[in-house]
Amino acid sequence: MDQLILNISPPEQKTFENYVLGKNAEIVATLKDFDSKNDGYQIIYLWGVEGSGKSHLLSALKNPLIVKVEDIQELNDQQQNDLFNLINEIKGGNKKIIITGNQSPDEIKTLREDLLSRLKWGLVMHIKPLSDEDKFKVIMNQSQERGFHIEEKVIQYCLRHLRRDLHTLINTLHALDKWSLKTKRPITINLLKEILDKKII
Repeated sequence: MDQLILNISPPEQKTFENYVLGKNAEIVATLKDFDSKNDGYQIIYLWGVEGSGKSHLLSALKNPLIVKVEDIQELNDQQQNDLFNLINEIKGGNKKIIITGNQSPDEIKTLREDLLSRLKWGLVMHIKPLSDEDKFKVIMNQSQERGFHIEEKVIQYCLRHLRRDLHTLINTLHALDKWSLKTKRPITINLLKEILDKKII
């Protein structure tokens, strides 16, 4: 089976500047302040669906006093207890903490009541998903930055038939670029179907 090795070039550094804002400009502005200022909130809970950019935003935070905890919905009871104690410790000191999850605190059925109350001590922010129009623009911009042409109908096909989180779409774009170079063929819907059939994304 043909295989295509992705991520040959170093991954792009995740910053606030290259995060796709969509309707989340206020969240990014708040996180910039959270990163650079010593006053204000000590606790932030950031939630959104998979692929909404939570990990990107955490990577953009550079302040060493900020503790980062991802995917709270996956923590077992002991880990939740440890996080509860950590939040209490941070609240009494000069550090900060940011926690992410895929749902609002009240929607996570496995969350302990005491930990739920601690999350509500801080700021709870919901990352709004990107619209298809936003994703379309991102793919077009990425293709231009990489120096190749992709037709609009190929992007529309991706949005209709693939997982629509940005991570999947960008990985598909990179795979198309590399497969196009390898086979010396233009990027078309047929080429896209070919790499999907070969499962090389």
